[in-house]
Amino acid sequence: MNELENLKETILKDAPRFTENDKFRFSCRKGLSCFTQCCADVNIFLTPYDILRMKKRLKISSEEFLARYTLVPFSDKQQLPVVVLKMSDTEDKRCPFVTSEGCTIYEDRPWSCRMYPLGLASPKEGACAGEQKFYFLMQESHCLGFGEDKEWAVKQWLDDQGISIYDEMGEFFKEITLHNYFNRVSLDPEKMEMYYMACYDLDKFRRFVFESKFFQYYDVDPEIVDRIRADDVELMKFAFQWLRFAMASEPTIKIRGEVLESRKQELMGEIRKP
Repeated sequence: MNELENLKETILKDAPRFTENDKFRFSCRKGLSCFTQCCADVNIFLTPYDILRMKKRLKISSEEFLARYTLVPFSDKQQLPVVVLKMSDTEDKRCPFVTSEGCTIYEDRPWSCRMYPLGLASPKEGACAGEQKFYFLMQESHCLGFGEDKEWAVKQWLDDQGISIYDEMGEFFKEITLHNYFNRVSLDPEKMEMYYMACYDLDKFRRFVFESKFFQYYDVDPEIVDRIRADDVELMKFAFQWLRFAMASEPTIKIRGEVLESRKQELMGEIRKP
């Protein structure tokens, strides 16, 4: 069992469990001597929606964001690619978006930064029926924010930090990462590239859809086409649908009838060949 798995096991077993109504004291502000210490030497795994928000804030493409600010670590046990924020090369390995004044992309910071000091845990597979996800406090020794007077109910904190849209998009992504297909099949390089593009490189996926013969092959409602053309969030949802269709063979996208007929005729012709 690796260090991360050990940590998860400890949290699930020993951490005090908070509901949305439970309260805690915390405040983060510039006057505290620990200000921004939590933004250095830390692994921040980025979700597709994190990347969407950050690249739009920086006004760069998803391709440029991924190349400049992220790493994609690999291991023998890893089924799917994950994206990690690349810390600076300085000794303290600080987040590239943090200065002495605080976070320069605060309104579009990632989910994990918004949640802090709360963590969210879910029961592992095989847990007792009815066991639910729960929140817990990450009370790190260097953090002085817990000595502040500001009191929050967990739900107040989540609302204040704008978590709801991140959670909503996270659920769409979770349907992919926990899908039976992706947990039982090892992706070849071509499928791995498709998965990475659809999940993380949204601008490349946009070109894949709108600058190809995509709509000649697939029957997509014109209203949906208009939505995904105008709205990156809708395009991201469509990308998740595409993965479920293209890789897991789910009927989330329709093939045009004439394309099916043409392919049928091709197959019949091959069968009739002597």
